[in-house]
Amino acid sequence: MILVDTALRRREAEGNPVRVALVGAGFMGRGLTNQIVNSVPGMQLVAIANRTLGRAEQAYREAGVVELRVVSDGDELDKAVVDGVPAVTDDYTALCDSSSVDAIIEATGAVEFGAQVVVRAIERRKHVVLMNAEVDATVGPILSRRARDAGVVLTGCDGDQPGVQMNLVRFVGGLGLNPLVCGNVKGLQDRFRTPTTQASFAAKWGQDPHMVTSFADGTKISIEQATVANATGMSVARRGMGGADHAGHVDELVDHYDVEELRQLGGVVDYVVGSRPGPGVFVLATHDDPKQQHYLELYKLGKGPLYSFYTPYHLCHFEVPTTVARAVLFGDATIAPIAGPLVDVVTIAKQDLVAGTLLDGLGGYDTFGEAEKSSVRAAENLLPIGVAEGCRLTRDIRKDEAIGYADVVLPEGRLVDTLREEQSHVFGS
Repeated sequence: MILVDTALRRREAEGNPVRVALVGAGFMGRGLTNQIVNSVPGMQLVAIANRTLGRAEQAYREAGVVELRVVSDGDELDKAVVDGVPAVTDDYTALCDSSSVDAIIEATGAVEFGAQVVVRAIERRKHVVLMNAEVDATVGPILSRRARDAGVVLTGCDGDQPGVQMNLVRFVGGLGLNPLVCGNVKGLQDRFRTPTTQASFAAKWGQDPHMVTSFADGTKISIEQATVANATGMSVARRGMGGADHAGHVDELVDHYDVEELRQLGGVVDYVVGSRPGPGVFVLATHDDPKQQHYLELYKLGKGPLYSFYTPYHLCHFEVPTTVARAVLFGDATIAPIAGPLVDVVTIAKQDLVAGTLLDGLGGYDTFGEAEKSSVRAAENLLPIGVAEGCRLTRDIRKDEAIGYADVVLPEGRLVDTLREEQSHVFGS
């Protein structure tokens, strides 16, 4: 988005920066804090909320911020903004309730808590940027509807693979091509990885072992590609997607798909393991005009019918400020559901589980997620992975078996379950 840098410089020159607040000071949140504080003119990170206050303070300190103020509500945050002092708090509602905040970035990765943040922010007419694909894949369609009704933008972010894919989809569509495959390049896929197997990798990079496990066991890729499907109108060819091992270049994938099958499905989301360039994303698209096909061959994109486009990297927190600016200054979502859910992520047992087990969270020892058509999930009454944490099994479940709503007792009083019910009522899925 080349427009964004000019627009932000103008806001900097006018002394009217975009004011953003962050919920979640984990690994990505700290990187984003450093990025906004030191590298983004025309934007201010006015506050960070984290349940452990010291983590919020740490994020600012690592970015070189010396003076901070602890606040407890929106009014105190407004006063800190007037005084030009960045604020920290352990209460996210202070960020939502502040009149000085233009947009809130949700970066916790937690579904229930993240949903609470988004609902409150929308009610207070704040734009919301999700660095939390888990919320988007679980209740994104109904939250996006609420956001549109409130006149604000709810969006996934540039830099994360779904946002990079959606930018590429829009680029390719703007050229007059029809995108039929949105793909993600992975380096590893082993659905039986656990926080124990991933502990050393997580420690090396300062990340959470459960989050790293969700990358390795395929849950995260399913969540991310579900958000892409819901933003493009695409589907999955089968439960879990294709997930081919392919050591070559993504350009070679144009020969791996049946174009007519892709058309019948309305396009598919997918991933490959081991392809180059990694860890990038790709879009495969067709063009129906023979004259333009001739030009595409001249420009070294091959003979068709599928043409390959790719982005060889995703830069996560570096690109999130672009998403904020797109939302606040242009009312433009990087990635958001276009209507109701088309693809959900269903819960699969990672090991044999006995009745009475309290299911652990994403990237844990008990379950992993696989992308599935929302129509199939509804017909089979399967449990979405985003609501599985804290559910108690009512019967024994075998390894690799899909878990349904009938197999569990849900925790009481969760917002995410209320939102799922609302989503089902509104969209019929």
